[in-house]
Amino acid sequence: MAQCVTRVELSVACERLLDRDVGSRSDPLCVLLQDVGGGRWAELDRTERVKNCQNPEFSKKLVIDYYFEKVQKLKFGVYDIDNTSFDLNDDDYLGGIECTLGQIVSSSVFTRPLELKKGKPAGKGTITLLPLPSSSSQMFKCK
Repeated sequence: MAQCVTRVELSVACERLLDRDVGSRSDPLCVLLQDVGGGRWAELDRTERVKNCQNPEFSKKLVIDYYFEKVQKLKFGVYDIDNTSFDLNDDDYLGGIECTLGQIVSSSVFTRPLELKKGKPAGKGTITLLPLPSSSSQMFKCK
C-alpha cells in the first residue's frame, strides 16, 4: 500500500510569553515532539533560542514529514533557556500545546493559547504555527 507523504516546514511565533527571569526577559526556544505511543514522546526538532524576548518569531523552521490519512499527535513546548545544556529538564517551562499535524496543515494559520498543563493557561501566552511545504521536498510524494 502506497503512503503519500510531504515534508512540511512550520514557522513558529509566540506572543505574551511568561517572564521567568529575574532582571531580564526570558530566552525562549520551541521544541517539537511527536507521540510514539505508550505515553512517550520523541523530540523531532527545535528552534533557535531568542534572547530577551516575550514575543519571539523564530527564524528556524521546524521540519516534519506529513503522512496523509495518518494521525500524527504533536506537542510543542516553549522553554526559557538560561544555560548551554541541551537537556530541557533544567530550564523553565513557559507553556505548550498538544494537537495533530492534520489540524495544523488544514489551517492557513494555527494559533492556540499556551498551557502550563492541561486546562491551566500560561498567562496570556499564545503560539502561532504557519505550515509551509518544504522547499526541499516534492509536494505529495507517494512511497
